[in-house]
Order: sequence, then structure tokens, then C-alpha cells
Amino acid sequence: MPAKVYTDKDADLNNLHGKTCAVIGFGSQGHAHALNLKDSGIDVIVGLYKGSKSIPVAKEHGFETFDVADAVKKADIIFFATPDLKTASIYEKEVQPNLADGKALLFSHGFAIHFKTVVPPENVDVIMVAPKGPGHIVRRQYLEGKGVPALIAVYQNPSKKAKKLALAWAKGIGATRAGVLETTFKEETETDLFGEQTVLCGGLTALVQNGFETLVEAGYQPEMAYFECLHELKLIVDLMYESGIAGMRFSISETAKWGDVSVGPKIIDASVKKKMQRALKEIQNGKFAQGWIAEYENGLSSYKDLLAAGQKHPVEKVGQRLRSLMPWIQKKNIKGAQAAY
Repeated sequence: MPAKVYTDKDADLNNLHGKTCAVIGFGSQGHAHALNLKDSGIDVIVGLYKGSKSIPVAKEHGFETFDVADAVKKADIIFFATPDLKTASIYEKEVQPNLADGKALLFSHGFAIHFKTVVPPENVDVIMVAPKGPGHIVRRQYLEGKGVPALIAVYQNPSKKAKKLALAWAKGIGATRAGVLETTFKEETETDLFGEQTVLCGGLTALVQNGFETLVEAGYQPEMAYFECLHELKLIVDLMYESGIAGMRFSISETAKWGDVSVGPKIIDASVKKKMQRALKEIQNGKFAQGWIAEYENGLSSYKDLLAAGQKHPVEKVGQRLRSLMPWIQKKNIKGAQAAY
């Protein structure tokens, strides 16, 4: 049975009127939620740690800023726009001591709740509104009178109004203009991590690097390998994004289609699917989360080493030079960027 799609008619901003919404963090998602809600007529304040570089930025956008603890005291709804593994410490030190009956905790990702790095008291609502797009797109689409689809979920509902709050927040950021689907914290977290690890990030980058290496090791010019294994990837992904896999195949040559359907399954074969299933199992049983939390607590040395090794891959140097020949591509040499808090 298809999931129900909630739109503007299903959500009521009156459920947020008269309430103070605190956005904790002012990075990618934080700034988008705060600005969209503000433009929707909602009372929004921003909570940041002392000395945060985001304080003057938030003030320039017209927000009152407070230390996190003070923001929580003032707010009816507290939205965590903070990195997954920093959320637990922020919650324990600044949020939990200042919670009271009737307040609500809101997340844009289920990690902290699902893996219990945050364990909320039973007297507060716990909800999720997760736009399926980065913050700058959430903001841009809102300003254009459109919206980015989102997921909502309810984990705790002592007020009996948690779903209405989630839908109102989704409407406030413009998501109900596009469509909102209901899920659970468990489903959102596990599918999100699986997608990141096996397809969208981990699987894709490994596929690109191995394809590049295969051509270069066979004696082909690195520039040719870059074009075929990375540059043209955007053209194919854009077609899939706009029209699905079948639509992409409609737009490519007969030769490309035959290579797609006859060779692709030999590369990404049953053995790869078994590895995906193992990755999913480690997400489901908490092994991945435990390992990631341990890595964070031990100073992120392996994480930093792996990122540094990736930055030194030959495809990066070749790509940087070739992108300089393409003035239509917006140049962004971003290294180690994280969500602002």
C-alpha cells in the first residue's frame, strides 16, 4: 500500500502559533529551518554555545541568540540542528536539565534517539522532520514558493499533539508544498545510513575510484579516466533524478543501454548485494553506530586518516585541473566542512 502523502491542507501552522521554537545550531539545516519558519510567521530563537562563529551570522538574519541552556528554557520546541555525535553531549549538559512538561524535542535525523545516545524523559514529545535535501536547497525552494519533500516521525507523544506539531513544522519550512511522508525513527535512521554507506557516498566514491584506477592502470590517460568515471556521472544521475532509471535509459544510446543492462549486473553482482546486506545488518544491530561512537570518543584518528588518504587520490588532482577548464562549473574546493554549531 503506497504511503500517504501529506500536503498543505493536512497541516496547520496554528499548532506553532503562540509557541517559541529554538533552533540549536545555525549550519546547513539549522539556518534553513530557522529562516523558513521565521518567514512563515513563527517565533524562532537560536541557541548556540558561547563564542560560536554562527552568533553574528544568526543576528544578521534578525534572530535573537542565546546560550543553549537559556534557549531551551525559553522554548516550547527544541530543534537539534547539530552533528549526530555532538548532540548527545549538548543534550546531556544543556538541554536535559532545562526540560519541562509540555516541551517537545525535534530532530532532522533519528540517529541520537534510535541508538539511544539521547534518552528523553517521558513527559516531552519527541518528533522528527527530515527534509530530503540539503539546507541551502530547503531555503532556496522555500523562497521560490516551492518546497523540499520531507519525512516526519513521532517517537513520544504525551501531549497527543506530536504529529500535528511535526506537520506544522514541516509546513513552516515549506515541505508540505512538495509532500510529506510518515516514517519511524528506526526506519529513517537505518535506511539513511544504509544509503549513505552502500550507494550514495561509500558505494559511489569507491566505484568512481576503482573505475578511474582500472583505466589508468591499463594505460589510458588520467584525463580520459576522469571524464568517463566521474565527470559524466552527473549527466547520468541528473537523468535518473529527473526521470528514473528507465527515463535515463531512454535518453542514452543503444550501445550505452546494452552495456548498462548486460555488463552492469556483472560488476554490481550478487556478491556485492551480500556485502550490502551485511552492512545493513551492522546498522540494524548497532555495530556501525557503536564503532562510529567509539571512533569519535577516541579522537577520530582513523576517520581523519581515511579522509586524508581520499584527498590524495589521483582522481582529485586530475579533477581539480580539469574543472578549472570548465568555467560553467561553480568551483568549490571544500575540505572537512561540518555543520556549524
